[in-house]
Order: sequence, then C-alpha cells, then structure tokens
Amino acid sequence: MPRLNKEQGEAVALLSIGTFLEYFDLMLYIHMAVLLNELFFPKTDAHTAGLLTAFAFCSTYLLRPIGALVFGYIGDNLGRKVTVVITTTMMSFSCLTMANLPTYAQIGIAASWIVTMCRIVQGMSSMGEISGAQLYLSETIKPPARYPAVALLALAVSLGTSAALGLASFVTSFGLDWRLAFWVGATIAVVGAVARTKLRETPDFADAKRRIKDAKKRRKFEPFESDSIQQEKVNQKTSLALFLMDCMWPVCFYFSYVYCGNILKHSFDLTPEQIIHQNFIVSLVQIASLLLFVFLSYKVYPLIILKVKLIISAIIIVTCPYWLNNITDPFYLFFLQSAVIFFAADAAPATSIFYKHFPVFKRFTYISFTYALSRALTYVITSFGLVYLTESFGNWGILIIMVPVCVGYTIGLRHFENLDRIDSHEQNKI
Repeated sequence: MPRLNKEQGEAVALLSIGTFLEYFDLMLYIHMAVLLNELFFPKTDAHTAGLLTAFAFCSTYLLRPIGALVFGYIGDNLGRKVTVVITTTMMSFSCLTMANLPTYAQIGIAASWIVTMCRIVQGMSSMGEISGAQLYLSETIKPPARYPAVALLALAVSLGTSAALGLASFVTSFGLDWRLAFWVGATIAVVGAVARTKLRETPDFADAKRRIKDAKKRRKFEPFESDSIQQEKVNQKTSLALFLMDCMWPVCFYFSYVYCGNILKHSFDLTPEQIIHQNFIVSLVQIASLLLFVFLSYKVYPLIILKVKLIISAIIIVTCPYWLNNITDPFYLFFLQSAVIFFAADAAPATSIFYKHFPVFKRFTYISFTYALSRALTYVITSFGLVYLTESFGNWGILIIMVPVCVGYTIGLRHFENLDRIDSHEQNKI
C-alpha cells in the first residue's frame, strides 16, 4: 500500500476535519428537530406535525441543485480550493443566525421562515463542501491509496453527525440552553474555513489550466488544445447511473433517523431527549460501518464491497415492514435502525472510481448537481411520501419507495462495473 506524502497527508487531514465541522453544523438541526420544531413552528396534530417535520427536513435539500450549479461553476472555473473555503464560511453564518433567532412564541411565523432560510443556506453550502472535498482528494492521490483516502470523508460526515447528536444529547439531558449547541457550531465552522486556506489547488485541475494557458500562447489565431479539453462531453448514461446510486443513501438515512424517530415518538411515547439519545447510538453504529469499509478498501476492490453491501441491504429493506409490524419495544427498533444504516448502499468507498469518468472541467458541476438533485428529489419523495403511504398501506408502504430505489442502485452499479471492465481491458492492451 503506497504511503501518502506530507502534502497529501495534510490535505486528507484538513479536508476530513473541515468536512466533519461542516456536517456537524448541518446535522445539528436535523437531529434536534424533534425539539426545535416545537420552538420554531406552531403546535399541531400528529399528521400536520409530520408534514412540518418533512418540510423542515427537506428545506435543507430543495435548493441544493442551485447550490450545485453555483459551486460547480466556481469549482470548475476558479478551482476546488476556493469552493471549500466559501462553503464553510456560509455554514458559520447560518449557525450564528440560528443561535440568536427568537422562537415562534416570540416573533410568530417569521421564526419559521428564518429558520427555513438558514437550513437552505446550510444545505447549499454543504453541497459544495462534500463534492469539493471528494474531488480534491480524487485528483490529488493516485490509486489504490485514493480509495480509503476519499472514503475517509464519508467517515468524517458520519463523525460530524455523531458529534452533533452527542452535543444535542448532552445539551438536552442536562437541561442546558439549546442555543449553546449552535454557538459551538458557528465557532468550529469559522475554524474550518481558516484552516482550509492552507490547501493548494489539485494537480489535475492545475495541470488542465496550465495546458490551456500554454496552448493559447502557442496558437493565438488557430484552434488549440484547450478546445478539446474544455468541450469534452459528459456521458449522460454515466450521469444517470451516478444519480441512481446517489438516491439510495438518503432513503436509508431518512428511514433510520427520521421515520424510526417518529415511531419512537408516537408509538412508544419516547421524549425528544430519549429519541436523540437513541439516534446518537445508531450514529455510532454508522461510524463503525464506515471504519470497517474504509479498512476493507485497503484490501478489497471498492466495487466488490458495494455489491456485497447492496445484497445485504436489499434483504433488510424487503423485510423491514415485517419487523416494524412486530416490534414491541424501542430496544428492538434500535437493532433495525442499526442494520439499515450499517449496510446502507452508498457510493463510499468507490466514489473516486465513479468520478474519473467525468471530464475535468465539467466534473465538479456534474458530480455536485447529480448529488444535489438525488438528495433533493429523494428526500422530498421519501419524507412526504411516507406520511401518506404509511397512512394507506401501513409500514408496507415504505417498500413503494425503497424497492425502486434499490433497483436503481443496482442498475447504476452495473453501469460502472461495465465501464471499469472496459478501462481494464484498454489498459491491458497498452
């Protein structure tokens, strides 16, 4: 296994820490929603409360596609480094606003709108964050060291989620002011933005820029090399395959933390503090899962890991309604949450394998937009859809969403396996 040089090691550390901080801030509200929605939204019945929870959750993701286009343009034209610095700055601003925001009881519906706008800003900034960080490491480190290095960012996301849950659990358990959590979030976001200014631009992007500049100098009045570099087309089937695979994780995440959280609240009468605590333990299981798959990516080719995860995940998904209908204790529901999140089929640790099939100067835009669109559509369909589907079909209604998403992931994975075989065949010819 090749060792990382000093500069690569620093890049992994800075981006992992920054991603951890960014997602700590992003997930802080999501995991405190059972408490904060009661403060920032009017009190309602269980059905309307479910819709408000879905609205507050989805507001984070609805404008992500616009954020992807904005940050995609910045990332593909100005560079990967500047993008990840901007995103952490935006996150710190929104956290600071929420830390000082009056509640619904104090200023009425204005509180609901302001907190929703802050969630939108956080969602947009997190979009540029994760795509920028993954691309930076994908373009800086060569295989096979690239696979676990990029997968570490997924671990950083999970650690940020767990830290947010841990802080939320600590604040609520000891009766502290919930605003303290957001002050902490704003502070660490500023630290992350400053730390990232030390990064250098990625070799792939810098080299492509240099090639265009040199070509322009050589041929001022004739077609030059930059035309082919900048106008290289994106394979639409590859974009669709990535989109289908990106849809899987949001469904598993929403089911484990939000859907099961509502069951804990309305079926088992757990308090918001107890739900936050149980979700925190689930997040530790998620971290254990990512640690395992990061380690395996040192030894096993990432696409093989994804195939195994998909098979196990599909079995769990198909049997979910049966278990939900027969669970009589929150302790057993915890095991179902943990199973879904542990084997959730996502892109890690094969992310960098997928990204190499996109042109350098369109890579950031396409990857981030595909990621954002998959999150926006899937979270909206899942969060609002489950409210109505489960009313009509009970827990079996979740299969109407989860099974098609699972099939889509399978189609996407097969596409990238085919591309990988073609690449391997061409390299063997050389």
